[in-house]
Amino acid sequence: MTDTATPAGPIPDRMTGWQVTTPAPVADRPLRATTLPVPTPAADELLVRVLACGVCRTDLHVTEGDLPVHRPGVVPGHEVVGRVVAVGAGVTGWAVGERVGVAWLRHTCGHCRYCRAGAENLCLASRYTGWDADGGYAQYTTVPAGYAYRLPAGYSDVELAPLLCAGIIGYRALLRAELPAGGRLGIYGFGASAHLTAQLALAQGATVHVLTRSAAARQLALELGAASAGPADGAPPEPLDAAILFAPVGTLVPVALAALDAGGTLSVAGIHLTDIPPLNYQRHLFRERTLRSVTANTRDDGRRFLDLAGRHHLHVTTTPYPLAQADRALADLAGDRVEGAAVLVPEPSPAAPVTGRPSPGAPVTGGTE
Repeated sequence: MTDTATPAGPIPDRMTGWQVTTPAPVADRPLRATTLPVPTPAADELLVRVLACGVCRTDLHVTEGDLPVHRPGVVPGHEVVGRVVAVGAGVTGWAVGERVGVAWLRHTCGHCRYCRAGAENLCLASRYTGWDADGGYAQYTTVPAGYAYRLPAGYSDVELAPLLCAGIIGYRALLRAELPAGGRLGIYGFGASAHLTAQLALAQGATVHVLTRSAAARQLALELGAASAGPADGAPPEPLDAAILFAPVGTLVPVALAALDAGGTLSVAGIHLTDIPPLNYQRHLFRERTLRSVTANTRDDGRRFLDLAGRHHLHVTTTPYPLAQADRALADLAGDRVEGAAVLVPEPSPAAPVTGRPSPGAPVTGGTE
C-alpha cells in the first residue's frame, strides 16, 4: 500500500476475511476463514475499513448455491458500514475518514434502455457486492464511489448495516406492493427486512398483520406495533390491501394471494424463491389481484430510504457477532435463530508496518475521526 495515513493508522497489506469455497448447505461449512490481501481501489473506487457488515439472506443463497457462482471464492457481504481509508485517483466528493455505506448494487452500464428509463435495477450488465466482487465479510472492502451511500446520523454502525439491504429492499418492496393510504398490509416472514418495512408502513398509518413461523419474531412484531401476528401459513384477521412475502418459500405465494382483498397486490421481496405450487385462478388471482416480483433496487431507492430513515428514526433490532464467527451467524440465520438482523463486527486491525506495495489510484490522503 501507499503510505496512506488514516484515522486508524497505516493500512496493512493483509486482512482476515471469509470466502465461499464450494457452495453447499451451510451445515457443511462452505465458508472458510482465511487471510487475504487488502484490496487496492481502482481509480473510481473507495477503499473502506469495515466497521460492521449485516448478514443477509442473500449471503446464504450465495453460500449455499441457490444463486449461481459469479466469482469463485467470493467474500460475501453487502450491508457494509465503514470508514474511507483511501480514494482512487478519479474520485471526487469523498474524503478519508468519512463514514460510508456499501450496498448490493455496485455497477450498471448507464446506457441500456433500463438505465435510461430510471430502472437501473434491471440492467443486464449489473454487478453486485458480495457476489460479483468481494464484500464485507472481511476487514476491508472496496466500492465504486458512485455507488457508495451517505449515512444518516443517529444510528450506530451496527444499526446502520441492515439498512443497506434489508432496509432498502424492504422500502422498494413496499412501493411495489402499492399499499393504499391507511391500508391493511400483510407481511409474510419477519426477519431483518420485514421488521424495518413494518415500521415504515406503520409510520404511514397502515394496519400491519405479520405471519411468520418464529414465535420470537411474532412477539417482536407485536412490540413494534403490528395489529396481529400469527403463523406463516395462517390467515390474517381481515382481508389485505397489500402483502409482502419476505420468506423465500414459494408455498406461501398462494397463501398470501388468497388473503388479498379485491385489487390487492402481493410483492415478493426475495432474490430467490422455492418453487411456487399451481395457482387457482378464481381463488388466487381473480378480482384483479396482482403478483409482483422485486429485483434489487436503484440508487435512488437507496438514497430515498436512507433519507427517510434519517427523518423518522427506525428501531433496528440486531444480533451482533464477531467477524470470526461469520459461519455461526450464517448458520443461525438459516436456522431462524436470529432476532432482527445479524451483524458482523470485525476485530480492530492491529497497527501494521507499511511495506510500500504500490496502490495505483489511491493517493495519499489524510483524515481524522
